[in-house]
Amino acid sequence: MPDRVGLRVGIDATPLLGQPTGVGAFVAGAMGELARDPDLGLTAYALSLRGGRGLGAHLPAGVNAAKLPLPANVLLAAWALADVPPIEWWTGPVDVIHATNFVSPPSRRAAEVVTVHDLTPLRHPELAAPATRPFPALVRRALARGAMVHTPSAYVKAEVVELLGAHPDRVRSIHHGVPSGVVAGASPPPSKGPVRGPYVLALGTVEPRKALPLLVHAFDLVAADHPDLSLVVAGPKGWGEDALSDARARAHHGDRVVRLGWQDPPAAASLLAGAQVLAFPSLYEGFGFPPLQAMAAGVPVVASRGGALPEVLGDGAQLVNQSDADSLAEGLALVLGDDELRATLVARGRRRAADFSWTACARGLAELYRDAVETRSGR
Repeated sequence: MPDRVGLRVGIDATPLLGQPTGVGAFVAGAMGELARDPDLGLTAYALSLRGGRGLGAHLPAGVNAAKLPLPANVLLAAWALADVPPIEWWTGPVDVIHATNFVSPPSRRAAEVVTVHDLTPLRHPELAAPATRPFPALVRRALARGAMVHTPSAYVKAEVVELLGAHPDRVRSIHHGVPSGVVAGASPPPSKGPVRGPYVLALGTVEPRKALPLLVHAFDLVAADHPDLSLVVAGPKGWGEDALSDARARAHHGDRVVRLGWQDPPAAASLLAGAQVLAFPSLYEGFGFPPLQAMAAGVPVVASRGGALPEVLGDGAQLVNQSDADSLAEGLALVLGDDELRATLVARGRRRAADFSWTACARGLAELYRDAVETRSGR
């Protein structure tokens, strides 16, 4: 059995490639702290034949890149049917593999830790993108091999136990930290450009789970009382883009809905700094980075009670009923019109956001790695 120090860890860094979203923020934040641990030796790999060739440029100091990129489509098809080829073909010998985004590759000898961010394909299949629908089966296969599971919230842990049949002792809830680049005191956006005057901000990929058409409807209900207010939707295009466009076309104040694309961390910080409120009406979340970022930045938050959001946000946000445009509009109106409530939410939000750190996340993950290795060695 390996010592409790000097663990060699293979870690999936694929989410760092392209335009990183929430999973990329998790990998960047956790890996940055894990790389500081002198007892861990990290080798990152990427499930991308093209993007994997430049993986090293995305890694923090102290993390090695796998020598060869992995052909994602070929390997995913192979791993869905059999436990070959082993990941060591690319990483070299490792003691534990951390699959940071559901897909846990088979290994010759290493223990497995797989992060399950949420179970949308099982809990809400109508909200799941086609590419994510095979993920639960891959997690089940990893569990059958003896993998341990990391979840970002107790809410998702309970779902993994209920829906995937995992033993509770093999599932560990470890909260994420707050993504870097969004901090209190960031410069507001310039007056020139697409964002003028006060605005409600929504951040995230445009997909059905985020309920952005519902937000457009709720904004329409309060817009007449706030004639200078805009709604800004910023984030990568997703498979909910058509529904969002339709909602804008139907809205009485659709001309005041501004659609921006993906924002890098400085641009996101700037947008948050200038927002009157961050709206997050998601139908289902395993964690919820944007509202936590807003709270850390001193911006009041109106969020739904979808999934793990009450667990993560606590009393730091104005929570509203999910799938309820009237409840969302009422929450927006309260925060926009009540300075005392805004100040209370800002203070509570900052205190709540301070409870989440990447240092604590990395410490929990490192302990999980050691326990996974010990458990495998004792089988």
